[in-house]
Amino acid sequence: MTHDERQTALDEVAAQVRACTRCRLHETRSNAVPGEGSADTEVVFVGEGPGFHEDRLGRPFVGRAGDLLTKFLGTLRWQRDDVFITNVVKCRPPENRDPEPDEVAACAPYLQRQLEVLDPALIVTLGRHSLGRFMPGERISQAHGTVRPVDPATGAAGAMAFALYHPAAALRSTEVERQSYADVARIPAALVEARARRGEGRQPAADDATVQQAAAAAIATPPDVIPDVADVTLF
Repeated sequence: MTHDERQTALDEVAAQVRACTRCRLHETRSNAVPGEGSADTEVVFVGEGPGFHEDRLGRPFVGRAGDLLTKFLGTLRWQRDDVFITNVVKCRPPENRDPEPDEVAACAPYLQRQLEVLDPALIVTLGRHSLGRFMPGERISQAHGTVRPVDPATGAAGAMAFALYHPAAALRSTEVERQSYADVARIPAALVEARARRGEGRQPAADDATVQQAAAAAIATPPDVIPDVADVTLF
């Protein structure tokens, strides 16, 4: 696909999401939240579902958890517009409860189509519900910071998944926040691995040794300091 074709396809999915009545969540939403970001990126971040602020604005990760996600990206010298950010469910569950299985199933075709269009090399899962879709059977406490191949049935043929705690969990625990910064520092290496597994890259990647060294330096850096990470371009 060309850029224009990808963008058009993503816009079509977004329009379908905003008009969706496939499950009960549409009854209580203010706005559906299809997702946003680059149509050309190699990295997709997938969370659980919209919260209060996301529901009001129709955008993903715009509350306190979104601010922390932006900080995570900043440590890699990436911006929100460099990646694509979306959720497993596109409408806010009432009182931020966990999404029900039938709600996840109702939204699944939208996420699958987004992944088919974007064809990412790397999917970064945020929290246990996203983890369950891309690393079924894994526990977030054990899987965070690790990478696994993705089932092509998810729509992301040839992709790898990298597990992170949800930023909201990091806001509740300084230890989870510390570990999340350390995990985020490993994302460039995971992207290099994902590119190698696909046998292709849209741009030449930094070599593994360089990225691994930068990731190690970032892990040792306090969270409020942007580490000197390798410049791994996304498209």
